[in-house]
Amino acid sequence: MAHHHARKRFGQHFLVDEGVIDAIVRAISPKRADNVVEIGPGLSALTRPLLNALDHLTVVEIDRDLVARLRNTYSSQRLTVVESDVLEVDFSTLGAGLRVVGNLPYNISSPLLFHLMPWADQVIDQHFMLQREVIDRMVAKPSTSEYGRLSVMLQSRYDMEKLFDVPPEAFDPPPRVVSAVVRMIPLPADRARAHDEAFFSQVVARAFAQRRKMLRKGLGDWARHVDWDVVGIPETARAEELSVAQFIALSDCLGAAAL
Repeated sequence: MAHHHARKRFGQHFLVDEGVIDAIVRAISPKRADNVVEIGPGLSALTRPLLNALDHLTVVEIDRDLVARLRNTYSSQRLTVVESDVLEVDFSTLGAGLRVVGNLPYNISSPLLFHLMPWADQVIDQHFMLQREVIDRMVAKPSTSEYGRLSVMLQSRYDMEKLFDVPPEAFDPPPRVVSAVVRMIPLPADRARAHDEAFFSQVVARAFAQRRKMLRKGLGDWARHVDWDVVGIPETARAEELSVAQFIALSDCLGAAAL
């Protein structure tokens, strides 16, 4: 089979380290009947061992050459190939009890994490390899430099754990950054949540747009609608100091003001 050259426009870095591959599969711990969806199977580094453990696997791949390679290599009874940009995939069509995995292209990692959020109710867990810097932001605590919009939005919906680092030499071609693997488990239905989750997203984005400013200035004309004592937030606080629960309280307070 012809050698496949990694394409920069798809952010392709193919995982080749067998030890890392084995560690990821062990972290996923797939069972035969699991409904697993792999994003960006590439040259099948994870696909092969996953198929050894599963009755059936669904993969999402945008590169038509890799799609052809996958379809020529594996039986359609064992492997369903969705040829698509993953940012355009409707995950509701892939069934319930989804376990989503993948070595994600770094150039779309944040948009993809946000794209998946609406289907969190039908997801059991997600295991992704990403740029370590992104995972550090995902799991960051308030009052740290990594804590930001990505931290708040994802932590409002998932319990997340950084599992281990992956060095550049585990890939071909090697990226210029260290990677890491994260486990994301959707929070239950009784989690703390904003009354209006779309508005919550707007509030978080606006608060972090000027993260160095105190919220009463960063929120602009919204600030006068906030009862700082009721929401339990000091008037001098900055966005990076607020917990997810405080952002929810802030959003609900502003929402009640019918902005």
